[in-house]
Amino acid sequence: MTKMETITAPLDVRPDFPQLATEMNGKPLAFLDSAASSLKAQPVLDAVVAAYAQDYATVHRGIYTLSQEMTERYEAARASVAKLIGAKTDKEIVFTRGATEAINLVASSWGETHLSAGDEIILTQMEHHSNIIPWQLLRDKVGVVIKVADITDEGALDWESFTSLLTEKTKLVAITHMSNVLGTIVDMPAVVKAAHAAGAKVLVDGCQAVPHMPVDVTALNCDFYVFSGHKIHAPTGIGALWARYDILEAMRPYQGGGSMIEEVSFEQTTYLPPPLRFEAGTPHFVGAIGLGVAADYMLELGLDRVHAHEMALLDYAMNALSQVNSLTIHGTAPDKGGILSFTMEGVHPHDIGTILDRDGVAIRAGHHCAQPLMDRLGVDATARASFAAYSSKGDVDRLIEGLHKVSRIFG
Repeated sequence: MTKMETITAPLDVRPDFPQLATEMNGKPLAFLDSAASSLKAQPVLDAVVAAYAQDYATVHRGIYTLSQEMTERYEAARASVAKLIGAKTDKEIVFTRGATEAINLVASSWGETHLSAGDEIILTQMEHHSNIIPWQLLRDKVGVVIKVADITDEGALDWESFTSLLTEKTKLVAITHMSNVLGTIVDMPAVVKAAHAAGAKVLVDGCQAVPHMPVDVTALNCDFYVFSGHKIHAPTGIGALWARYDILEAMRPYQGGGSMIEEVSFEQTTYLPPPLRFEAGTPHFVGAIGLGVAADYMLELGLDRVHAHEMALLDYAMNALSQVNSLTIHGTAPDKGGILSFTMEGVHPHDIGTILDRDGVAIRAGHHCAQPLMDRLGVDATARASFAAYSSKGDVDRLIEGLHKVSRIFG
């Protein structure tokens, strides 16, 4: 028996996601692109609609009841996010447009102030573009040096390569918690321990980890942690940066405007303490409320249960994919999450995606914003199926059926 067959009580949250009741190309939807962006839970949709339709008023600025109540919800969402990732205080949570903005914020507000020419930043071969380009922009501004740790052929972090790059010049390690292509889950406590021993800080890209497994930033002991709301069933355009409060206090504002000031004159401005210092202008407070509801929803489900459910699906899918002719799975590290990237001999990933689409199966095809990793794998692109709490054995069965169809069509 596979793990999927032996689970006595797998998650059954599909009724919470109304889009799963729709069709794609006249077929029931099998949504297997959650690593790109997840479907939205009904409680999140309800909260967003109510915020716009019934309760709307801007935050932090009004003395009238609606504004005060919306401000309370906005700050309650901050507390929910803090609880989700194990932050000591909600004052360590900065709302951003997503992980991309959060990384750029750190590169600008922390990096430009605390790093100088010759200081070194370590990345890995499996980083998303959003955890590469901000550091290249910083390199062009201040002259930092970027070094890249290798991965093994199985897709795990090459520990010898990583530790060999750590020197007294290393000031930051910026690394994914879970690869969006390979599914590899990095041993983050070990990374943090080694980096701190070398005197470096650690920024973790948690986009793929937070929706799929328990995360405790306090236990990880990292310095920065970022994730995007749209991957955790929340609206687009909202995400979070967590950083230790003493680090946030020592960082200059990322942008200037309303809501982040104490006093303004034409001669000088003083700023509010974190996190508001980093939230200039009218924030995406409705999105933040949606993110807070999504965080509460995931905590109620239990991230350990979500992870177990997805791992069972992964095991079932890995076994089934092994029966598909000429298919290669990219990313077979022992510790990996519910992401399957693969190629088929003689078939472009876009063709795989197109054929599956006609049968109502939604997967990703392309470089997944990880072109350096594609170079390491020796491919231009891969097809990628990815799971979430709402994914089912039936979705995997339809994926496998579709891949057999692709194999027959291309001989």
